[in-house]
Amino acid sequence: MRFKLAVTRWIRNRMSAEFLTANPLQHPRLRHGFFTRNGGVSTGAFASLNCSLSGKDNAAAVRENRARAAAALGLPHQALCVLTQVHGKRVVVAKAAWPEDQRPEADAIATRREGLALAIVTGDCAPVLLADRQAGVIGGAHAGWRGAVLGVLEETVFAMEGLGAARRDLIAVVGPCIHQPSYEVAADLRDAVLARDPADGRFFATGKRQGRWQFDLPGYCTARLVALGVAVSVMPHDTLADEARFFSHRRNTLAGGGPIGHQLSAIALTE
Repeated sequence: MRFKLAVTRWIRNRMSAEFLTANPLQHPRLRHGFFTRNGGVSTGAFASLNCSLSGKDNAAAVRENRARAAAALGLPHQALCVLTQVHGKRVVVAKAAWPEDQRPEADAIATRREGLALAIVTGDCAPVLLADRQAGVIGGAHAGWRGAVLGVLEETVFAMEGLGAARRDLIAVVGPCIHQPSYEVAADLRDAVLARDPADGRFFATGKRQGRWQFDLPGYCTARLVALGVAVSVMPHDTLADEARFFSHRRNTLAGGGPIGHQLSAIALTE
């Protein structure tokens, strides 16, 4: 299998958004960042770099947080291409940035346009950033278990190929997400995964409770990409386990629910 753990680097300047970079995506033509929850202006449950407008956070604070994330990548706020994510497999091709109130419903983006930051918002699902550095084509995908099962990663690769990318030159990084030790699931999720391919039972370990399993989401996403011939790296950061660095929907649910923030991951081609 063509995958490995990604070597990462933390980047945080005073009064700026904190993010990680992954070695496979380090290239003169690329800018990217897997942002944490730190370095923003939101408060309370959203502290501090919440980048989701779908919750009850102050919209002005979210816009400032997004502007800080874009600035950390050397781009204006208006360069961010953010989706209305629906846990599906639709991919949009970005030819220009769109207004905030006209976000397309989709779970992945691809482009060959320079200066656009393809942005994915997550709270435990896997943000996957992809690039063909030779062809100058990039992509970003929101891969929760539903979207991954439906084929959002494959659809992202197909869309990138339509823009001139070649699978043999594609690299992908699975960013911070919930990892197997933290991800207890019930029979409905397991049945949905196995209904597509019974061999994918290898991504389930015995659960901590009867009738439960531990699901390897980054491993599953990796396998789906590797099956296409894409070289994949996986970041080791577990969003649920690291409360200081990441928001986590599952952690929030286990704590009784309530407001929750989401982190942002983005990739852009340089001009």
